[in-house]
Amino acid sequence: MRAFFSGFIKPYAAADGPPPQSLWAFIRWSLTGAWPAIWFGAFMGALVGVLESLGALFIGWVIDEAVIAPDPAAYFQANWRLVIMTALFFIAIRPAAMGLSAAVNAISLGPNLFPQVVMRLKRHTLGHSIRFFDDDFAGRLAQKHIQSGHAITEIILESTNSIAFCIATVIGATLVLGSVDWRLSLLLAVWLVGYGFFIRWYLPRIRRLSRARAEARANVTGQIVDTLSNMATVKLFAHVGREERAAEQSVDTFREKALDFGVMAAVFRALLMLLAGALPVMLIGAALIFWQQGTATPGDIAVAGVLSTRIAQMSGWFSFTMMGIFANIGEAEDGMRTLAPSHDLVDDPNANAVEDADGSIHFDNVTYHYGKETGGGLDGFDLKIKPGEKIALVGQSGAGKTTVLSLLLRLYDVEEGAIRMGDRDIRDLTQDALRRQIAMVRQETAMFNRSARENIFYGRPEATEEEMLKATAEAEAHDFILELEDLKGRKGYDAFLGERGVKLSGGQRQRIALARAILKDAPVLALDEATSALDSEVEAAIQSSLDRLMEGKTVIAIAHRLSTIARMDRIVVMEAGRVAEIGTHNELLAKGGLYAMFWNRQSGGFIGVEEIAAAE
Repeated sequence: MRAFFSGFIKPYAAADGPPPQSLWAFIRWSLTGAWPAIWFGAFMGALVGVLESLGALFIGWVIDEAVIAPDPAAYFQANWRLVIMTALFFIAIRPAAMGLSAAVNAISLGPNLFPQVVMRLKRHTLGHSIRFFDDDFAGRLAQKHIQSGHAITEIILESTNSIAFCIATVIGATLVLGSVDWRLSLLLAVWLVGYGFFIRWYLPRIRRLSRARAEARANVTGQIVDTLSNMATVKLFAHVGREERAAEQSVDTFREKALDFGVMAAVFRALLMLLAGALPVMLIGAALIFWQQGTATPGDIAVAGVLSTRIAQMSGWFSFTMMGIFANIGEAEDGMRTLAPSHDLVDDPNANAVEDADGSIHFDNVTYHYGKETGGGLDGFDLKIKPGEKIALVGQSGAGKTTVLSLLLRLYDVEEGAIRMGDRDIRDLTQDALRRQIAMVRQETAMFNRSARENIFYGRPEATEEEMLKATAEAEAHDFILELEDLKGRKGYDAFLGERGVKLSGGQRQRIALARAILKDAPVLALDEATSALDSEVEAAIQSSLDRLMEGKTVIAIAHRLSTIARMDRIVVMEAGRVAEIGTHNELLAKGGLYAMFWNRQSGGFIGVEEIAAAE
């Protein structure tokens, strides 16, 4: 049974195209491929609703036959067919339909829709540029994925199970009451119109309040995750109280939004119970009057009683279900607004995925100011790098060094000019194809909370264990990895490194990052102060490994340390996003310009510590 029902939906199938920007189109996009199972679930919910109304009709028939029976002792003998049909209906037909409906919802829809929605949103989110992630909290984005997946799943489950059931029950009840007396159907229709106006007024307001509550809840998650992710900084600056107050403010905003929602829900519930209580009074009272007038039977009164009380109870259930659906619609809408915006950095439809770079790079009059008119970034930056050439970028903080590497990796698109690898504009390559040609080691190296082995294999997942161990040894990381042990007792290469590699020292993280770059073995190597977290002894130990890593590769290194600069073929001095000076170490010293000024202020192997921050 599990395999049969769970196979109705393929939860990991990709959607066609990006998510739409309107709510219902977004929900349809999220559920593409699952609609046959959803419609089958709705059909089964409606069938159960129809059977619910038929059950009242069977009860009415049984009562009427009992009332008119001349001899109670002979009732079963005279009506055995009706009794057997009624029994079969309640112990076989109705339970079978309910069981099938439950199986579709609990096995086909519930376990499959959530992963389908979350994975489609995750795929789209992964395609956003770095700018998208820079502008938001990681925890908040994660919350939006879970929130949207849960909300859309609940909308469908409630619609196929509860809403289809309720609508079919009301339609069936209307027909059954019409078979008793058309005036009973008319009374039900009048009540339904009033009920419709009631929920039409309330539910959109509930949706709006739910959306505001969801946004406030996501902000609480983002604020808490932001604090926990930077706990060392919180402790070092003695700002535990400050973070408590920030969390309290965020939580209090959520509390206010939740109270607004709660007040609306409480008033809605009170008025709903008043409206629901009026229906049995109307229908049973009318049936009694018709019975007095001789136009209705005791069985008709029973039918009116069963159906009116059932619909009255169901109206509360239906309304709360609709309230939940509209609340979930608000949450889905909130998630859509955060996660579904179009990508601002996309591959050209004709982009080449072939990886055949020779290592030559040309920054051709590149301008990029991070979307601002002036200030920061690059301004007419022009630089040609030959295959296998090693370039050091030096300059004051804000000169544009990190921007050079970010644009080369196409984390952002140039605003003017072009960057070429070989004779090809990097925008003519897919982003993945481009980045596979570049191994990057950054000053701030974050690890995944996975095993040391997985973190190193991230450089080249298809590499062998022997290749991975060789890379680790060259990065001088093998010995300390063997000594690792996490809280679950996993040791060595199987030990998890903690969130962002928190269990490692800065130097250890840097050495694992170097091992990852060595394993990747890309033709272009980008170093953003790759040895900044290493002490002099460790740096000296791995310098020969760095030399081997750079051998035969095109290297662009943001450098402050003498040990890094001394190994470069040319030094590019940057100022205000432009090339200010370029040449070898001796040439630039002889020129007596910016580089000579930095060099004269060196301290302990660093250039211009008074001028240059350790990172941009």
